[in-house]
Amino acid sequence: MAGVFVTATGTDVGKTYVTCALIRALRARSAAVTALKPVISGFEMIGAATSDTGQILNALGRRCDAASIAAISPWRYAAPLSVDMAATRENRPLPFDLVVEFCAEEIKRKSQACLIEGVGGLMSPLDHQCTNLDWIAALRVPVLVVIGSYLGTISHTLTALAALDRIDTGALAIVISESERSPVSLDELTTALKRFTPVPIVGIGRGQTAPPELVDLVLRA
Repeated sequence: MAGVFVTATGTDVGKTYVTCALIRALRARSAAVTALKPVISGFEMIGAATSDTGQILNALGRRCDAASIAAISPWRYAAPLSVDMAATRENRPLPFDLVVEFCAEEIKRKSQACLIEGVGGLMSPLDHQCTNLDWIAALRVPVLVVIGSYLGTISHTLTALAALDRIDTGALAIVISESERSPVSLDELTTALKRFTPVPIVGIGRGQTAPPELVDLVLRA
């Protein structure tokens, strides 16, 4: 077991839902697992329990207190914007190299799976030069690409895969997180995507848990 980066084609697609579903499924198999949300924007301590960080801590079975929040989300910004813009408002640039180092140290703990949830979409900026794609390139870990089942998702998915190919990092799997008012079924979308990519595709319906095949992929990563 090693590190797995959870990214997405965009914001609010379902990264945190998938990350938490995987954590619970891994724990149900008695697998050692940790998870990080190293960078988060739109974070306010008053609503910490329902934030992405709070949801991850809940899935890990940990309290959502100040120490636990700082342990998995050291870099937090208040404005609900891309990280570069939120950091500019606070005059507190994100230290990209330290973020990479922080994640790498956690990944070194080979006895556990380490899920690293990105922030925003794959190409969302972290500072004035780097995006989530650069973060992945620096870590060199397998990637789960979370997508929605909304209209336009095929184009967004293939664009994300093309971006990953640029850094010679293939996706471990595409995870469809069913969108509200989805115009197609998960099976229909899976069939359509398979015409364009050999990457394994796994669907998670609304309210469902992580399927066994996805858990197996993460454990073998």
